[in-house]
Amino acid sequence: MNTPNNADSIAQFHRHIAGQQPLLKNRYGQLLAQDLSRQQWDGCFERNVLAVLGQFYDEALVYLKTLPFDSAASPVNRGLSDLTKQILAAFDGFVDEFLLFVVDRHRTSCALSNFPDEHKPDKAYVNAVRHGIAGLWQNFALAANVYVLECQ
Repeated sequence: MNTPNNADSIAQFHRHIAGQQPLLKNRYGQLLAQDLSRQQWDGCFERNVLAVLGQFYDEALVYLKTLPFDSAASPVNRGLSDLTKQILAAFDGFVDEFLLFVVDRHRTSCALSNFPDEHKPDKAYVNAVRHGIAGLWQNFALAANVYVLECQ
């Protein structure tokens, strides 16, 4: 079982992540506006999604490392701490929601209407972006797990 400290830290992390989600939408909007003002629309969907999520995961890791954990009594299965699983649950559905927002933003953008690949990203493009997101996620999850395992 988790000590109350672990439960408190996990709850605090979940609240933090939930509070960051609106900020990510604003960041994306700002990057998109910058691209459009510079007429850099080619690849803006992929570039900006990865930039926003890369920064978000980096900041989430920094925040996570401010929280105390005691992993001594937490089960570890195949190198993954049970605490890490609980921490990562804060992101459940997050990427899907963010991508829906971004695709909708692109589809409603008059400025992107002359660039069909960016205006209405197709399934292959979205999947390519998801592949990039998976790499960012993997790096974050592994770093979070290393941190938790080192906390004793």
